Amino acid sequence: MLAWAEKFSHYLTVEKGLSRNTIDSYRRDLNNFFVFLAGEKVSLPKEVSRDLINGYLLSLKQAGRAASTISRNVASIRSFFNFLVQENLIEDNPAQLVRSPRIEKRLPRVLTTKEVDRLLQQPSSDGQAGLRDKAMLELLYASGIRVSELVSLNLTDFSPEAGFLRCRGKGMKERIVPVGSVAVKYVGEYLSSGRRKMLKRGDEKALFLNHHGRRLTRQGFWKILKKYARQSKLSDEVTPHTLRHSFATHLIENGADLRSVQEMLGHSDISTTQIYTQITRHKIREVYDKTHPRA
Repeated sequence: MLAWAEKFSHYLTVEKGLSRNTIDSYRRDLNNFFVFLAGEKVSLPKEVSRDLINGYLLSLKQAGRAASTISRNVASIRSFFNFLVQENLIEDNPAQLVRSPRIEKRLPRVLTTKEVDRLLQQPSSDGQAGLRDKAMLELLYASGIRVSELVSLNLTDFSPEAGFLRCRGKGMKERIVPVGSVAVKYVGEYLSSGRRKMLKRGDEKALFLNHHGRRLTRQGFWKILKKYARQSKLSDEVTPHTLRHSFATHLIENGADLRSVQEMLGHSDISTTQIYTQITRHKIREVYDKTHPRA
């Protein structure tokens, strides 16, 4: 089955155009499933049954895995067997009728504007790394792009004169996102001073570099964000996506229409964007309960 998993990965890359991170996630889920199957003395796709898959999911639940993790595993296994049906290796998908666990939807963590200001004030502009970090944080909050999109940016993707950047989201879909004047200013300072000193090779295309002069990774940015979150006395729950959630919520709180926010975030379905209206309503309710004399 490992050989077919390799072909499946190739299919996801070439046919579906999924990102490397998404494909790696599929592969991890499948590899863990294959280990379970090996313990059950099952090695051929046609030997896999619905009961076996349910047994694997039960083992994940007993191991304390979150409902979201189990649900993702169901999606990975179902997609893999759909591929095998397409390839005429098996007739039916044994995971087709397997039910995913119900996931309780929680409102995402959002920073207040004061908390965002405190976080963005942390990087020092004295050194090249500080200039880079300030530019990245300002750009992330100004545009609402994903961290994977941030570290994938090339020099040619940023247009300071027009106040826009071009990024490639899920499925390599390209979109143009507006960038505010404050972020443009700090990215400009990083380009004129910080990046030039960090650069080791003249042909490096990446906008944001690490100390080796190469493209900064997602993991590298996570460490940077965690450091500044601690310095600003913010919760350990602050992630790159927290700034994305805060960007969208603050736009809607200040009157932005949902369709425009959807375009900026790169959501294919507006129902995904509607979560931010719920956050806004929740906040309004809290304010009302705290301030109205008869609440």
